[in-house]
Amino acid sequence: MSEITYVRGDAAVPSVKGAKVIAHVCNDLGGWGKGFVLALSRRWPEPETACRSWHRDRARNDFGLGAVQLVRVESSVWVANMIGRRGAGRGSKGVPVCYEAIDTALARLADEVIERGASVHMPRIGCGLADGRWSRTEPLITERLTGRGITVTVYDHGDGGA
Repeated sequence: MSEITYVRGDAAVPSVKGAKVIAHVCNDLGGWGKGFVLALSRRWPEPETACRSWHRDRARNDFGLGAVQLVRVESSVWVANMIGRRGAGRGSKGVPVCYEAIDTALARLADEVIERGASVHMPRIGCGLADGRWSRTEPLITERLTGRGITVTVYDHGDGGA
């Protein structure tokens, strides 16, 4: 079984060779405008455009908690928009992170990553704007991705970990 590799850097700019999937968590409102998505949008317009369209057409597709949308942004790079956050902020129902949805999305992502022969690169998903705890998210990644032999790199941006 692989282990998660932790590095300092920007998950939107993975510096390894080969096929790569950049995974991140989106909210279930189709919002795109804060957090890690800004780094993605600085590099490529396609993930935002695709996510907004996916949400807009949700009555006719699988958009919802636990869903995954893979968007090709370069010949061997995809961005995985994973719906794992309820709403856009803290509310009466508690933190917006939905661990069950992240778990479902990671399980779905694993098959796609294996099919592409890719590695996975991500920030500490579910822990920024979604207010989640890494101690709850990390085991999901270990079970769903590294437990299936998928190479995963988690990026801590700046001087300190998230």
